[in-house]
Amino acid sequence: MNNTNIVWHQASVVRSRRSEQLGHRSAVVWFTGLPSSGKSTIAHALEEWLYQMGCRTFVLDGDNVRHGLCSDLGFSAEDRAENIRRIGEVAKLFVEAGVIVLTAFISPFRADRERVRALVGEADFMEIYCDCPLAVCEERDPKGHYQKARDGVLQHFTGISAPYEPPDTCSLALKTGLYSPVECAEQVAALLMKRGIVNPESLRIF
Repeated sequence: MNNTNIVWHQASVVRSRRSEQLGHRSAVVWFTGLPSSGKSTIAHALEEWLYQMGCRTFVLDGDNVRHGLCSDLGFSAEDRAENIRRIGEVAKLFVEAGVIVLTAFISPFRADRERVRALVGEADFMEIYCDCPLAVCEERDPKGHYQKARDGVLQHFTGISAPYEPPDTCSLALKTGLYSPVECAEQVAALLMKRGIVNPESLRIF
């Protein structure tokens, strides 16, 4: 939509001032991977650690977002793309607000993830690939979705009847079939410290 009557309003309280007040940088930590690969569990474990450090955080979870912001969308390729576009826009707003936003979405298509990277900016976007074998994801599946997909009850299910495109490159690949959620969260925490998002002197034990 192009509307010449819409003008961007410049605020006086900008991101840099919020970061100074909070004592940490804002960023997007984008977890991607097959269903049941550990995205949400790791995101929440990481958020708990960040919260204990005094950081301002928020987890955008795939199921939760589809209850409201994206409740009108299905699971076709087009709707999946629109789902991720909306999340990208929300994540960008969180970054401007000084928040470390953790997203837990399958986000199966590389092109959609790259659009979010371009929107947010390379310096503020960390793509975390939850690399877990399909067989392990099926064993874990708490909702029984994989079996329903194999039975033909669920259509467009990623990993069974819909594709998943793993990242060509990513900030971090987590072997979530081998390591616990806490161990994986520790790896992401180390990356946040290395990137200067949070202060390593504030490190606390998980």
